[in-house]
Formats: sequence, C-alpha cells, structure tokens
Amino acid sequence: MQLIDFDYCLPENLIAQKPADRREDSKMLVLHASTGTCEIRKFPDIATFLQKGDCIVVNNSKVIRARIFGIKKGTGARIEILLVKELDKAQKHWECLAKPGKRLKPGTEIELLKRESDLASGITAEVESVCEYGTYGIKFLSEHGLDAILAETGHIPLPPYIRRKDADADHDRYQTVYASDPGSVAAPTAGLHFSKEILAEFAGIGIGKAELTLHVGPGTFLPVSNENIAEHKMHSESFSLNEKNAEIINSTKKSGGRILAVGTTTVRVLETCADENGHVSARQGETDIFLRPPYRPRVPDMLLTNFHLPKSTLLMLVSCFADREKVLAAYELAKSADFRFYSYGDCMLVI
Repeated sequence: MQLIDFDYCLPENLIAQKPADRREDSKMLVLHASTGTCEIRKFPDIATFLQKGDCIVVNNSKVIRARIFGIKKGTGARIEILLVKELDKAQKHWECLAKPGKRLKPGTEIELLKRESDLASGITAEVESVCEYGTYGIKFLSEHGLDAILAETGHIPLPPYIRRKDADADHDRYQTVYASDPGSVAAPTAGLHFSKEILAEFAGIGIGKAELTLHVGPGTFLPVSNENIAEHKMHSESFSLNEKNAEIINSTKKSGGRILAVGTTTVRVLETCADENGHVSARQGETDIFLRPPYRPRVPDMLLTNFHLPKSTLLMLVSCFADREKVLAAYELAKSADFRFYSYGDCMLVI
C-alpha cells in the first residue's frame, strides 16, 4: 500500500485542545469490522459490547514530565529538551531530542529552568554525544535523582497539536487511572477514557483485566516519509509482559473469551509476544514491530483506540482490525458528527 492510501482531511477545530470534563464523558464510535456499519455511542456503553469471560488488556506505562526548558551556558540561547529513552539510570543519562539543536555539541552545558517560575533551577545538563536520528545523549548533573529533577523542572509533554502550555490538570488527565510504571513521553491515550468506576463495573460483570508495559517514545508519532509504507522503519520502544499477565491473556482465549486491546501500544506488545497461534509468552525488551495491512492481529479480537493523524503508523495499525476503506469511512462519519480527534479526543471501538 502507498502512503496516500491513509490520508484524510481534518478541520483544525476538531482537534481536542483539552480533555472532557470527566474521563467517561467522551463519545465512542463503534465500528463493526465485518460489515463496516457504525454506531455512535457514549463511552460508558462499552460495557454492553463485552461479556463475562472477556478480558481487557491495558498499557500501564506512566507519562513522565519529559519536556524541560533551559538556557545554553555562554550564549543564553533558550533550549527545549524532550526525553526519549533512558540510557543509564545511575548516571541520569538519557537520549533526548533538543531544539534548536544544530549548535549543540558534546560538552555543551544547559542551565535548566524551574517548571513553575521559569527561573534558573541550579541544575545543569551536559550534552555527552550526538546520536542517531538527530537525538542527543544528555547527562543530568545533580546529586538528586531524576524524579526530583523532573519535579523541579519538567513539563507534561503535550503533543504539538495541542496549542497551549501544559497546566497542573494535565499531570492527572494526561495519564491513565491505572498508570504505574514511569517511562512514557506520550500517553497511551485510548486508556484515558477509563474511570475507576467503569473498571469496577467491568470487574463486577466478570470482565478480566491484564496489564503490560510499553514506554511510548516520540518515534511512535514520527511521520512516514516513504511513499511505499513497507519501507518505513519504526523506532524501538521498551516493553514488558510478565508471566502472570501472559497467563491471564492465554487463559481467556483458551476458555473462549475475547481480548479487547486498549490502544495501539497494547496491540504492538501483544503481537510482539505472540506465536502464530496467538499464544503469548512473557517477554521484555525492545520492539520496533510495524503493523499494517494486510496483517491481521493474532491476539486481540477487538480494539479501543483514539482517532489518529492522517498517514500515521497508528492509523495503519487500526486498519489491521478492519479494512482500510471501512476505517476511513468511519473517520468521515466521526468528522460529520463533530467527534473530537487525537490525544484528548473521543474514541473508536472496533469489534
């Protein structure tokens, strides 16, 4: 398939700039994969599409305050840093994006600014190396741990299409209620719709829940530059699925229950850990799996996901659950019904 096959036009006013008043207030477009028919529902109706013995699988990665601002020592130039991947925990050494980055050379020191006042924090970061893809190896020079450094200097890394500064409320709302493992620089947004009350309702019905981890990096959202999408190379991201949760997933499938993957990141881990029969094994490591049509997922039977950018690898992954034409037709319906798009927007359930 070609990149143009996954293009669509989106009016800017449909890009959500803030979350709904309550997590569960989102609208939900239900796409029936076999027929292409769609229903417009409210998110709490999701329980009506599941039954006792089914299982939802969620990504429990927690978003960190990964965006930091600083001043380049010697010139006073303002620098923005985005953490990408931890390289050495003990040394507080991270792979980072930086802008403007053309003049950053090894040895450059950056005075970090306080998050709340934008004044000097007294904490310095030093550029150690220039990495692949225009990233930098940066070490934080402080006696404090990274958590304390980010609490002092870090901002919630809202995506660039949210055209406002991060606010205190984003620290809660750009995070799932079950987030527990810090490491993501972007939220696994399909899970943002779940409240603790809805999860409790699922448990009462007899719907199981399994957790895995994929730390979302900015590479997930990099645009596809190759017209032939098969030539696109995904960046790798850290993941883990433990024995306990692998057993929950396998037992669900063995007993005839269905698996609902909450988000594209969850799908990527499940398919990384699956054999050809859909049996998953506990694993951890790095995955650069790129799921696109005509691939059909082996583990999940259903997908809950937000609405994604045109020409994105995420839209291509969604098109593995239903034909591309059906997915794009559903997007057109969502546009006509004034659904809110992207990270803080509404959602789609593919069944």
